[in-house]
Amino acid sequence: MNNLGVIQETAYLTTGNTPQYRRIMRIFYQEYEKMRFQLYKEEIMELLREYPGFEEYAMEQLKADLNMLVEWKNLTPIQDPKRVYTIADYKNKQFRYSMSEYAVEIERLTVKLENLFVEGGNLSSSYFVRIEEAISRLNQIRGASPKETNEWWHNLQEDFKRLNQNYQDYLREFYSGRAQKLLKSVEFILHKDHFISYLREFIQELQVNATRIEGLMQQITPQAEQELLEQVITSELKVPRSLSELKEPMEPYVRENILGKWEALKRWFVPGEGGISECARVLDITDEIIRKIIQNAALIVQLQNWGISRKDDYKKFISMFLDCSDVTEAHKLSAHLFGIQHIRHYKVNDSRSTDSINSSTYEEEPMEFSLKPRTRTYRPRVDKSGFENRAFEKLVQRNLYLKQMQDERALVMRYVDGRILDLSQIDEVVPASTRQTLLRWIAAANLTGSGKGRTEYGQDYRLRKKEGTCTLHCEDGNLIMPAYVFEFLEEKNGSSANADGAVLDS
Repeated sequence: MNNLGVIQETAYLTTGNTPQYRRIMRIFYQEYEKMRFQLYKEEIMELLREYPGFEEYAMEQLKADLNMLVEWKNLTPIQDPKRVYTIADYKNKQFRYSMSEYAVEIERLTVKLENLFVEGGNLSSSYFVRIEEAISRLNQIRGASPKETNEWWHNLQEDFKRLNQNYQDYLREFYSGRAQKLLKSVEFILHKDHFISYLREFIQELQVNATRIEGLMQQITPQAEQELLEQVITSELKVPRSLSELKEPMEPYVRENILGKWEALKRWFVPGEGGISECARVLDITDEIIRKIIQNAALIVQLQNWGISRKDDYKKFISMFLDCSDVTEAHKLSAHLFGIQHIRHYKVNDSRSTDSINSSTYEEEPMEFSLKPRTRTYRPRVDKSGFENRAFEKLVQRNLYLKQMQDERALVMRYVDGRILDLSQIDEVVPASTRQTLLRWIAAANLTGSGKGRTEYGQDYRLRKKEGTCTLHCEDGNLIMPAYVFEFLEEKNGSSANADGAVLDS
């Protein structure tokens, strides 16, 4: 009972050379199934050569692997004295190897694990029938012989165990990643009806038989239940045990095991305090799986229909509506094609033919609205058209601009006296455009370190600041500013600016 140490025989499953060890042990197991219990290393090597990846496998490697498996107690070496012909052969110790009992069970377990999802579970209702028959015989078992009691108990527990394992294995597949992917595939549509009918038949059998079993178990009195379990415990203790199990008292372990199994069987069909039975949970899970199957199938069909063009169908419907003699007939056709309609209210900013609130939509005059597709890639169509020649308008605007610039220049240069423009000497009212020009020249000269600048007319000047301030009288007010003086420089060709703004040769 307390053998919870390391199982040395399983060491070959989790080492660096596990593929080699497992292939050797699988060969032993396959030959064991063929009633060949003992193999020479030469026979093992010959069988290994049949598998890919062992073409370069040497005999020395095989000997080392066999020695490790012998050390882990997976193989048992048996020396064969009949094959000893020389002293060298005796020293080499020709062995035949056989699997230990632990190794046989471990390999059998690995084969079962490899085929676990291949075999799968099933939802057979025969277990319910046998469990119901076993519970109904409970009164006959009371007082029966230990052998008959033990056989009845083991058959009942075997059916209950197979019922649990099969339904768990079957339903577990629906919650795996592979099943989720399969349920969303188009191929599953072909098998949908078969799965649903299979699950519904299981639910019907479960509801009928589980109700009967629940009723039978509720009829068992606590005294009868206790007497029966004590009888089962007594019959189980009379079964001969192996020598290793006789070292410890068996009665506590057997009692705990049997009481636990009976409680599990009882709670499977009979709900406990403040909870539901496992049978009810199975029904809920199965209903959820059926709902998921139907929902996924509907989504798959809907996704398939999204890719189908309904253009021809819409044309047919429109032609049928055009053939209707009146609105009443069109209403009937609409009800037949589209069924019950969900009412929606639309509000448009357009003039109506009547202001009556009692008038129907069908009594109004038809209106036209342009609809645009609700896609990101949509671009409105651009109508191609020619362009008008506006060269004359451009020429007129250019001449107006040049004239305006010439007038502004003449207005500013009126205040120049001998290449000097003194702002403090301007007494008349100047327009706003002249003030802006003067301020622009001042700002341009102040930005340079030398105090020089160039007008937009191509004239160089030097800005000088006198002491004090001056007042520039403008049309929109008086501007008090420093007394600046513009000194226009002679150009390189000897020309200078006169008071009229003209450039004269000196």
